[in-house]
Amino acid sequence: MQSQTTQIAILVGISTLIFLLMPVFLIFYIKISIKYRKNHILEKTAIKQKFESEMLQTRVEVQDQTMQSIATELHDNVGQLLSLTTLTLNSVNLNDGEKARNKIDNSLALVNKSIKELRELAKLLHGEQLVENGIGHAIDQEINWLNKAGSYKLKVNNQLIDLQITSPNKDLIILRLLQEIINNIIKHAQATYIQIDSHLADHILHLRVAENGIGFNPEEPKSKKSGMGLNSIYKRIEMINGKLILNSTPGEGTSISIEVPYP
Repeated sequence: MQSQTTQIAILVGISTLIFLLMPVFLIFYIKISIKYRKNHILEKTAIKQKFESEMLQTRVEVQDQTMQSIATELHDNVGQLLSLTTLTLNSVNLNDGEKARNKIDNSLALVNKSIKELRELAKLLHGEQLVENGIGHAIDQEINWLNKAGSYKLKVNNQLIDLQITSPNKDLIILRLLQEIINNIIKHAQATYIQIDSHLADHILHLRVAENGIGFNPEEPKSKKSGMGLNSIYKRIEMINGKLILNSTPGEGTSISIEVPYP
């Protein structure tokens, strides 16, 4: 009997202790939960702010690259056309009517060509028109700039021109990736041939750039790769949950393939 009483007393004591400790555990749990939620919100906010900051940086870099292309085009193309126009007009001899007429006609043709070039450049100065017509058109514009340089034999298969869907943030980053890859080729590759392919398949956007330059060893230390802008390329790929496949062999050129969930 006494044993049963003792057991009951112990059970009552344990129950009382549990009852008293429950509020403490509950308060502790609520505090941990609130702290976790607060940290989660802060983490999400930080991630969002970082993404917005990266997007702003990308936007500025794309615009800067475009302005450099425009400046080069103004200097190398439009400037030469206008200089040639001036030289032609200065050489007009009004005493020789037929030759004067021909030179004036040639000058008008040069002026019209200059106007056409300036109109094309003006399109790029209009806000976000770089990507508002779709990533296919933006890629095509970059290829046009590269083609005008006349330094490379190009083979292009851009199947994104008529793409009906868009993803403005991804489009901007993809365009910047292409610009960085092209800049790397110009600065480091010593290539004469460039192939650019792009298409969409099973909601994955594929972009591949290959060239026949000097190549490099992909296993080189990261410090050497950083000078080629590869770290920046990998960083941007991560921003849009993409994948990058790099193949390069010294003396045999380089190919970079990008795969991005799209849109």
